[in-house]
Amino acid sequence: MKLLNGLELAGYIKERQAKQVRSLRQAFNIYPKLAIIVTIDHPAIETYVRLKQAYGQDILVDVDVYKIQQEQVNETLKQLNQSSKVQAIIIQLPLANPLETDQIINLINPSKDVDGLSLKSEFESATPMAILWLLGGYNIELNNKNILLVGQGKLVGAPLLKILNSSGIEPTVADKSTQNLKSLSLQADLIITATGTKGLITSDMLKPGAIVVDAGVASEEAKIFGDVDVSVYDTRDDLTITPLKGGVGPLTVCALFENVIRACQKQLES
Repeated sequence: MKLLNGLELAGYIKERQAKQVRSLRQAFNIYPKLAIIVTIDHPAIETYVRLKQAYGQDILVDVDVYKIQQEQVNETLKQLNQSSKVQAIIIQLPLANPLETDQIINLINPSKDVDGLSLKSEFESATPMAILWLLGGYNIELNNKNILLVGQGKLVGAPLLKILNSSGIEPTVADKSTQNLKSLSLQADLIITATGTKGLITSDMLKPGAIVVDAGVASEEAKIFGDVDVSVYDTRDDLTITPLKGGVGPLTVCALFENVIRACQKQLES
């Protein structure tokens, strides 16, 4: 089994980003700041926010967290959008009331929407960027492969499909309504899965020598699980696959801060 280790790549990217931030601070007096808005208490969300705070601290990007009620989000966003000291804003999903997600996300200034989720955002979404960085880092060619994309969510599947299509790559797409997932997965050379369904992809669904990128996140009793069943790691030595920990996740944080740095550079140019 060959593991697609995102931690190794993340180390190189982080080193470069730290130099870029030092340059912004020392040469241009720009002090990068990311604002994170949180409306719900959840162990997984707390973990994600802590990871972003720690990463920001390491590369000298200030990360301010706003734990507020959802009815306060509009006013908070208005202030953050107008502040020249805040170059980047994200809404940590899910919201307390998910029905308002699209409406609220589209209130973020497109030049500050570093999650790349609003209709007019100037940035690509972090997790799709991370997936492509990971595949590129291991020299995995996409053009000649039968690719299956499992999941069409707002954070990963939908934006990743858009990026792939824009590069002339047309993967097979599966979602909740797909009846024949196993037959599709057995034909795939590369499976990218991001449904948040624990253990969805099992060993008998993978062809010999398949490449599997698990970007799914499911939370159960304060533990995090992926879409790939853990038994796959014990039963299949022939796969190239993201590890149980340290695959797409570390690079997603890198990609987010890549967008934060780009937002600062755009501010410098404007």
